[in-house]
Amino acid sequence: MLDCDPPRSIRVAKRAMDIVVALLALILTLPLWPIIALAIKLDSPGPVLFRQLRIGRADRDRVVLFTMLKFRSMRADAEKQTGAVWAKQRDPRITRVGAFLRKSRLDEIPQLINVLKGDMALIGPRPERPGFYQKLDRAIPFFAERTGGIRPGITGLAQVNQGYDTSLDDVRNKVAWDHAYAMRLTSFRTWLGTDIGIALRTLVVMAGGRGQ
Repeated sequence: MLDCDPPRSIRVAKRAMDIVVALLALILTLPLWPIIALAIKLDSPGPVLFRQLRIGRADRDRVVLFTMLKFRSMRADAEKQTGAVWAKQRDPRITRVGAFLRKSRLDEIPQLINVLKGDMALIGPRPERPGFYQKLDRAIPFFAERTGGIRPGITGLAQVNQGYDTSLDDVRNKVAWDHAYAMRLTSFRTWLGTDIGIALRTLVVMAGGRGQ
């Protein structure tokens, strides 16, 4: 595995900022939870929250698994017949409310809980599904190293530049963005400037409904 772990000072500062901002964001968005929950329930049968096993931070001797939370944007039986597959443009599995939640990125709000638990960061590489992990690791050089010493994020450099994955080529491009982000975590100044820039771009995506 590549030696790309950020300095300890940056890891500590990044985690402290994650806790403060995630807690504040969770408090501010709490009024939206019952509205979103009601809309999901009225639109399609199934649970409000979607839980899915994801691969988190990859250390030299282990890979961490965790359960990621989202507001459900697809039918409850979306992968019953197909198994794990990537979403696609005009995906028929996505509900009407789910399409809005994805475009506005509001489906990601429950991941603030994952951030507070330490599963994720606010900003970092997108956590991948175990069902895709081995295939992607074989097909894409340095795929596993993209989360080396870094918690996966709700948003990140790859997410604001590209959006959701729909193909192997999408993931290949994202890996390049993820490694570019890791290279920015070498000093406090570059880390802070990069994270603030990504956060602002994420807000623009949310406000403009440019998510997928």
